[in-house]
Amino acid sequence: MFQPVATFSGFSVDDIDAAKDFYTNVLGLEAEDSMGGIRLSLPGGQTVFVYAKDGHQPATYTTLNFVVTDIDGAVEALQGNGVTFERYDGMAQDEKGIMRGIAAQRGPDIAWFTDPAGNILAVLQQPE
Repeated sequence: MFQPVATFSGFSVDDIDAAKDFYTNVLGLEAEDSMGGIRLSLPGGQTVFVYAKDGHQPATYTTLNFVVTDIDGAVEALQGNGVTFERYDGMAQDEKGIMRGIAAQRGPDIAWFTDPAGNILAVLQQPE
């Protein structure tokens, strides 16, 4: 019978050192060297494994969502750390790059950005 004792998720990057620098110094996460990659400690106690891969192709979907209580403050703080927010056609993003789903009663407020390997990340504020 299948009985796992733990789970974790992972995704690839093209440069593990650049990834470690970004996730620790720009996003403020803790990273531990592990199995030839890094294990990121995420808010809420979860972890994710990041590994270098030859021929890495950036994910075309959001690999990590960072939930915040103040999306405007989070976007401004990330911009202050050099993060540039993505713009997507048809997403009705404001001048900060935030899609305002709460006011439209269409889900969270969300803004997307990428890591140095081009993987898509998001910061979002959920409706109360």
